[in-house]
Amino acid sequence: MEKETVLKLVKAAMEAREKAYAPYSNYHVGAAVLTTDGTVFTGCNVENASYGATNCAERTAIFKMVSEGYTKISAIAIAGGTAEAPAFPCGVCRQVVSEFAESGDISVIVASDEENYKLFTLDEIFPFAFML
Repeated sequence: MEKETVLKLVKAAMEAREKAYAPYSNYHVGAAVLTTDGTVFTGCNVENASYGATNCAERTAIFKMVSEGYTKISAIAIAGGTAEAPAFPCGVCRQVVSEFAESGDISVIVASDEENYKLFTLDEIFPFAFML
């Protein structure tokens, strides 16, 4: 993946992180999903007093994408955490990403800021995804 695209997604995820609603954990996360045609959708985590009703940034971005008629992801960036411990997608989000991933080798970028990011493939962070 080109560095320019990586930085574009990281920046979009960081901007989405600013909108996070996290009054309980104070752990703000943003995500940016790149579709196969180059469209970017963003999302942030939205907490709830009933923790099970909380929605992660990755799923927020993906659900926005689907609601607009898109169904294929070519990359996703997640912004949160620190340089030493960036925010990785939770297990549920990894499963949702795999549902809409073009393939297991899509880029998953985890970042704390524009200088501190790491690239993985979906297969690296989520081997043996559940598929029907």
